[in-house]
Amino acid sequence: MTQTITKGIKALLAEANESVTLLPVAEAKELAASEDYVFVDLRDIRELQRSGMIPGAFSCPRGMLEFWIDPDSPYHKAVFNQDKTYVFYCASAWRSALSAKLAMEMGLKPVMHLEGGFSEWVKQDGPVVPREG
Repeated sequence: MTQTITKGIKALLAEANESVTLLPVAEAKELAASEDYVFVDLRDIRELQRSGMIPGAFSCPRGMLEFWIDPDSPYHKAVFNQDKTYVFYCASAWRSALSAKLAMEMGLKPVMHLEGGFSEWVKQDGPVVPREG
């Protein structure tokens, strides 16, 4: 039996981008060092080892996001329990769009995601550091 997908990735991304604020890289570069913002890198460890990350960003593998956000989860991370603005990013702003939408649905706020993702950050000469640890 063949599967019939009723909502594809294009529709999911369109819905996410309608409800989540996109943060342009130029503006993100100004905000990245601010104590009022938490940049959340959703890429997997191999991506981080290969290309580094935005200075000061918090690494949260996409597969753990819901568990780390939820304070009732045994895996909860305190970084998601702050009165700050959360900026999600991945390689090309697909995972971050979906993740930001989901985080908002869970009640995390305010949340936005980096327009164009890490690849656009690098293209616009945003600073990059090796992953710590």
